[in-house]
Amino acid sequence: MKQIPNFFTLLNLVFGCIAIIFILQTSETIVYLDREGFTAINLPEKIVWGSLFIFGAAVIDFLDGFVARLFNADSEMGKQLDSLADLVSFGVAPGLILYQLLRISYAQQVGGLDISIAWLLPALLVPCAAAWRLARFNLDKSQQFSFKGLPAPAGGLLIASLPLILHYQTLNLHLWFVNKWVLYIIILLVVFLMVSKISLMSLKLKNFSIKNNLPVFILLVIALVAAIFLQWLSVPVILVAYIALSLAFKPSSVI
Repeated sequence: MKQIPNFFTLLNLVFGCIAIIFILQTSETIVYLDREGFTAINLPEKIVWGSLFIFGAAVIDFLDGFVARLFNADSEMGKQLDSLADLVSFGVAPGLILYQLLRISYAQQVGGLDISIAWLLPALLVPCAAAWRLARFNLDKSQQFSFKGLPAPAGGLLIASLPLILHYQTLNLHLWFVNKWVLYIIILLVVFLMVSKISLMSLKLKNFSIKNNLPVFILLVIALVAAIFLQWLSVPVILVAYIALSLAFKPSSVI
């Protein structure tokens, strides 16, 4: 029974690896330019499947903690496995999504297909920041109901939402996410938030009191409304709300 949570953790890792396989299989990406000069991006479904597997890994990541508590099977082995799996699913895979989106962005300009790899390598700052964040998390045993810096899964899910926003052309904002400058800004923000020591709330309920868990309940309402009206664009909206609520309510303890 004590190994069941570790099975879920390894399944998280498998999902992250499958996501990477899909993300790297995007050779048929094409950029269309009509007579009026309007650019359209046809994002292949394979990278979208990669994003969906990252979201699947997040569900499994939640379940392994739940199962560990259910079977009272917390262990140091499990904690290390969890961080290693998270690094792949929410660090490496999202970093490769940004790498591919930068390639698509540069493909829109003349000679963009021959762009130097140096312009794409900033995407790899994301897995580096995730590794730093996860290692620091493992060493910091301080508190329970807040985090120090943006959790790797949150940053990874933000990036994983970008191909889905592009694919479904949510609110016609999709072209923003194949703009290289927007992508560089996203990279810098995610990396900064991961390695920072900004105190951000955990979503664990202290008890069932609304007063003691007010920011969590507010976030849940925002998430529900955003998901209904904004679809995949709700992911960055929820993340912004999460950070804003954390700063407004200033969680006193940090992980």
